[in-house]
Amino acid sequence: MMSKDYYKILGVDKNASTEEIKKAFRKLAHKYHPDKKSGDETKFKEVNEAFQVLGDKNKRARYDQFGSDFEQQGGFGGGMGWDDFMRAARGGGFQGVNFGGFDMGDIFGDLFGFGGSSSNSRAGRVRGNDIQVDIELKFEEAVFGTEKEINLVKKNSCDVCRGTGVEPGSKMNHCQGCNGQGQVRRVQQTILGAMQTIATCPKCGGKGKIPEKNCKNCGGDGIVRNQSNYKIKIPAGIDDGETIRLAGKGDSAGSIGTAGDLYVKIHVKEDKRFEREGRNIFSEVVISYPQAVLGDKIEIDTLEGKKKLTIPEGVQSHQHIRLKGFGVPGLRSSDRGDHYVKVIVEVPKKVSRGAKKLIEELQKELE
Repeated sequence: MMSKDYYKILGVDKNASTEEIKKAFRKLAHKYHPDKKSGDETKFKEVNEAFQVLGDKNKRARYDQFGSDFEQQGGFGGGMGWDDFMRAARGGGFQGVNFGGFDMGDIFGDLFGFGGSSSNSRAGRVRGNDIQVDIELKFEEAVFGTEKEINLVKKNSCDVCRGTGVEPGSKMNHCQGCNGQGQVRRVQQTILGAMQTIATCPKCGGKGKIPEKNCKNCGGDGIVRNQSNYKIKIPAGIDDGETIRLAGKGDSAGSIGTAGDLYVKIHVKEDKRFEREGRNIFSEVVISYPQAVLGDKIEIDTLEGKKKLTIPEGVQSHQHIRLKGFGVPGLRSSDRGDHYVKVIVEVPKKVSRGAKKLIEELQKELE
């Protein structure tokens, strides 16, 4: 069987530095990862195999020395199969896994959005899920602001044990599984060589302590699902599709972490009288031909109710008349936009003989 050219697979020179090899691997792993639309599992496996050797100083030296006999010389360790490797790569199981001086959690975390370095993992805290709810507002409510009440069922900290999971009156005992550290470490021989993994202690869930008695109300989880009610102030000027964030009002993580956030997405009902563009309001009014020629004062709908609008003499059809300051307030400013009224001049389809004669005389006069 011909030996694979691992340098060629990674596209690096035989004198490439460790950093260059790592960089090449990151690029190709991102390109061929099977979970990507353009991924290729065969090539991804080949790239990983090359990195397992060239990324390890000792294995690289043996590969350079034995070439085609490398595998017969015991180049690969056993323990973790390809399926296990792929599960780790897809599920973030490389957190705290060190290989050849590299943290695989860093590499795959940067590439695919999970994981993180072992130091970050040790310092990290559990975070509850974010929640999104939708509410509908009337047009005027969005313009002037309002207050709404939100009712939802979500995960909250247990009121009885205050999120600790401990039955009141009992004590916390030192976890023997992790010696109170909250994390367990183990070293195993894998296809990547010797790996040290750091994981949350399955016995205490990362707390380092175990309750003598679990809370009866929450079963020791520190979390219960129940009804939550929030009053939310909707600011004046909010627009359709915008979102309000309520920090820490999402699902609780109990005593081992922080609560997620609650996001309120705004949906604004249409108003047949008005259209909105940013802070400006637009509406239409129909007037007669004499009103357009002679001018007039008419009553129109505005955000403030009924108002008198002055139609100037000689106004043209589709001309806009501006009502300054009658628009929508800014979210971060009290300044309001404007209300623009489009004038539609209605031309009669049928006129009497007398009216037609008067119009003809008017035409002569205007000429």
